[in-house]
Amino acid sequence: MKIAIMQPYFFPYIGYFQLIAEADTFVVYDNIQYTKKGWINRNRILQNGKGVLFTIPLKKASDYLDVCERELSGDFNRKKLLNQITGAYRRAPYFKQTFPLIEQIVQFEDPNLFSYLHYSIFSICKYLGIKTEIKTSSDIDIDHKLKGQDKVLAICETLGADSYVNAIGGVELYSKDIFKAKGIDLNFIRSKPIEYPQFGAEFAPMLSMIDTMMFNSLEIIQKQITQYDLV
Repeated sequence: MKIAIMQPYFFPYIGYFQLIAEADTFVVYDNIQYTKKGWINRNRILQNGKGVLFTIPLKKASDYLDVCERELSGDFNRKKLLNQITGAYRRAPYFKQTFPLIEQIVQFEDPNLFSYLHYSIFSICKYLGIKTEIKTSSDIDIDHKLKGQDKVLAICETLGADSYVNAIGGVELYSKDIFKAKGIDLNFIRSKPIEYPQFGAEFAPMLSMIDTMMFNSLEIIQKQITQYDLV
């Protein structure tokens, strides 16, 4: 069994879904500390030819809480975010096909941050036809005080993994020799360059999955998801 593990993000870029599609089981961390400067509750869309940040506001709380302990702000204006996305992409070729999905995700009413993000990831996977099983980390019977590589190994062993795949950014975090000693192959996804027309302007890379879905047909996206190497 091939396992991938990642923290949740809101409308992450296509590389996130390449990782999910490569695995048999994808584990989403819910009991991991929320980080302000990460991409857990923010991302970028295309406006005026440039990537512009949007953020899901959260209730004020301790910086030491896990993602599953954080809640969306009562002031989160879902309609305003949807209007921002509409203004940015109403002329995009696949706006009509894509916007109902985005609206469904943004309007999801659960105030828990992890539940909100989990729903968005699951919904996009369903739309893209990705059939990978998705599990939540806290549901797995391990010592959850473990950190980093030790926690990943514990999850892999508990789930019976013989292979673990991670994003290329994790190359410095994990040791192939240590995984091999546990009987687990370790590989990394290196995405191939993906570009597509964005209103005729210079391509703005690394935007959220919203951008990819607005400018590409479902069939093209499903091909893009396979455009990577395992190293």
